[in-house]
Amino acid sequence: MKETTPSETEWLVMEVIWNSDKKITASEIIQKLEGTLKVTARTIRVLINRLLAKGVIGYEVDEKDARIYHYYVVKSKESCLREKQERFVRHYFGGDSTLAVASFLEKSQLSKEQLQELEDIVEKLKKES
Repeated sequence: MKETTPSETEWLVMEVIWNSDKKITASEIIQKLEGTLKVTARTIRVLINRLLAKGVIGYEVDEKDARIYHYYVVKSKESCLREKQERFVRHYFGGDSTLAVASFLEKSQLSKEQLQELEDIVEKLKKES
């Protein structure tokens, strides 16, 4: 099955786009990632093209300069997270969500407050189902 969510490196590019309050150009993305991501501007442009191919972002051509594209979000961060979680559970836990959650809980050192928060989430889910 073809991957339709951002890779780890693409996720950094997406964070910039998700956090932008308007459509954003490649130059603006590159500028915001400067010092954060140790790759060239050309590599960032490749990452943008991969995100376009995955359908995570879209673009509009600038009205005054056809060489400039303005990128915008097509898939929300929440949608991408949900897809990543589903794929992870399917690949590493055979689709068994209970096994995945149990595995994480057993390996985590949670405080009483964190355990209570999880209990609250479970109770909320019980009421909704």
